[in-house]
Amino acid sequence: MKTEKIIVANLRCAGCLNTVTKKLTEIIGVEKAEVCLESGEITIMHQGQVSREEFVKTLLGLGYPEATEKNGLLTHLKSYGSCLTGKISTS
Repeated sequence: MKTEKIIVANLRCAGCLNTVTKKLTEIIGVEKAEVCLESGEITIMHQGQVSREEFVKTLLGLGYPEATEKNGLLTHLKSYGSCLTGKISTS
């Protein structure tokens, strides 16, 4: 099993955590995803079928860009949408 660690921006709350965890674990070959809200670090345990770039692309699509990328208005807005989705799915 392989492990990827990715630090992202815009993680704010349990809704964000739920959305990120759900979307990552839906990817074939992903066994587990752990999210640390304080540090923004996401740890993904997978079988090696998916590249790190694909994980980064998935996270960016949700509005959580890798911390090394430019974090513009569009990614902020996407992250709020993902945050809301995660909050709704937990209630």
